[in-house]
Amino acid sequence: MISVDAAWEQVKEALSSDDYVGAFDTLEQAITQARPPVQAELALRLAHLHSLYGESGQADLRRALDGAYELLPELRQAPLARALEAEYAARGAAGQGTPAALPVSLSQLAQSELAQDADPLVRYHVLCALALSEQPQAALDMDLPAAELPPHLRWRLRSWQADAHEALGQSQDAALLYAEAAHLTSGLNRAVMLQEQAALLLHQGEFAEAERLLERARALYTGQHPDEGLNLATWSYLMAQVQLNLGQAEAAQESIREAARLEGLHGDPSYGVALVQGQVLSHLGRLDEALTAFGQALARATDADRPYANHEMGVALLDLDRPVEAREKLEEVLAVAEYPFHPEVLADVAECDYRLGRLPEAQLTAEQALAQGAVVPASVVLGNVALDYYRLDEALEHYERVVREAAPGSRDWVIGHQMAADVMAQQNFPHPAAAYAHAQQALEHTPESDDWYITLQDYLTRAGALMGGSSGRMLN
Repeated sequence: MISVDAAWEQVKEALSSDDYVGAFDTLEQAITQARPPVQAELALRLAHLHSLYGESGQADLRRALDGAYELLPELRQAPLARALEAEYAARGAAGQGTPAALPVSLSQLAQSELAQDADPLVRYHVLCALALSEQPQAALDMDLPAAELPPHLRWRLRSWQADAHEALGQSQDAALLYAEAAHLTSGLNRAVMLQEQAALLLHQGEFAEAERLLERARALYTGQHPDEGLNLATWSYLMAQVQLNLGQAEAAQESIREAARLEGLHGDPSYGVALVQGQVLSHLGRLDEALTAFGQALARATDADRPYANHEMGVALLDLDRPVEAREKLEEVLAVAEYPFHPEVLADVAECDYRLGRLPEAQLTAEQALAQGAVVPASVVLGNVALDYYRLDEALEHYERVVREAAPGSRDWVIGHQMAADVMAQQNFPHPAAAYAHAQQALEHTPESDDWYITLQDYLTRAGALMGGSSGRMLN
C-alpha cells in the first residue's frame, strides 16, 4: 500500500541529488497507485515540486492544487495547502507589480498559525510568501532552522533569506547567505548562487573578489542543463561590469556582447544588458553608439529603471557636448523623488549650466550637490566656475579637493591634477614642488595624443626649473 511518508522519502532522496525527473516520476506513479485520500496528500507534494520552479511553475502548481481539492475538498484547509496558496497568491501579485493589492490573509500571514506550524515544509512556504509579498523582516523573523528542512530546500532557504536581507539594504548579510546557499547546493544552482553573491560584491566595489566568484561559477557550467543559456547571459553581464570597473574595457565589451547574444538566443533583450553596453561604449569613447544603447535601455526600462537610463543618457549627451538635451534628461531624473543619486544628478545639471555659460546657476546647483554629498563632480564644476571668474585660490581649493576625494587614476582624479597644475601655472608657481607633483601625476595618465600632454610637460619643466633653482640643482 502506498503511503504519503514512504513516497515522500523517495522523492526527497531524488531531490537531494538534483534528480527532478526521478522525483516527479516517483510522485506521479505513487499518485496513480494510491487510494484517494493518499492521492490528494501526494498531489499537495506535487504542488510543492512545481513551486520550486518559481514563476514558470505557477500554472502547474495551480493544477496540482486544484487536483488535490477535487480528490479531497476538505484538503483546502490543510496547513500545507494554505501555505502553498499563500505563496501562489504572493507570486502572482508580485509578478503584476501590485503588492498593495495582496489578499488580506497575506498581510496577516506572519501572525497566523501557519507561521508556527509544526511542519517545516509549511513554514518554508509561509516564508516564501512573506518574502514575495514584500515583508522581508517578517520572513527573516520566521523560526525555521535549515536542519529541519530536507536538503533540496536548505540552500533555497538561505537564498530567500539573502533576498530578504538585500531588500532591507543589508548587502553584507545577504552576500554571506548566498555564499552559504552556494555551499549547500551544487551544479548550476551553485553557479547561480555564486553569481548572486558576486553581484552584491560588485555593487560593494569588491571587484577582484566578484571576479573570483564569477570564475568559480563559470567552471560549473557543463552545457547539459536546459537553463544554462540565460544564466550564462547573466554571468556575462556581471563579468562585463567587473571588467569595466577593473579597467578592462575591451574585455568588458566582449563580455557584454556575449550577454546580448545569449539573451537573443534564450530570452528577451533586457534593460540591464543594454545599459551596460552603453556604459562600456561610453568608456571606450564611442559616445554615439553609447547613446543608442542607452536609448534601447530606456525603451526596455520599467518605471523603476527609467531614471537610471535617463541619467546615463544625460551624461552621454553631456559628453557629446549637447548640454541642452542632457539637461532635459537630467531634469526628468530629478523629478523622481526616490532616485538614490540625486546629488550626482545635480552635479551633472550644474555641468550643463556651466557649458551653457550660466555661471551663477552652475555655481548654485554645484554647491547644492556638494552639500548633498556629490563631492567630486560638484567640486570640478565649482573649480571651473571659480577659474572663469579668475578666483584662482578658490579654484585651486576645489581642484585639490577633487584630487583628495576621487579614486586614483579615475577621470576626475586626472582632471583635478591637470587643473590644479594649470591654476598654479597661472599663479606663477608659488609652490613649484606641488605644481610639479600635480603635473607629473596627470601626465602619467594622459595620452600623448591629448592636448594636455604638451601643456603638462611644459608645467613639469617650468616647475622643475624653479625647484632646481631653489635647491641648486635640477631634478631629473
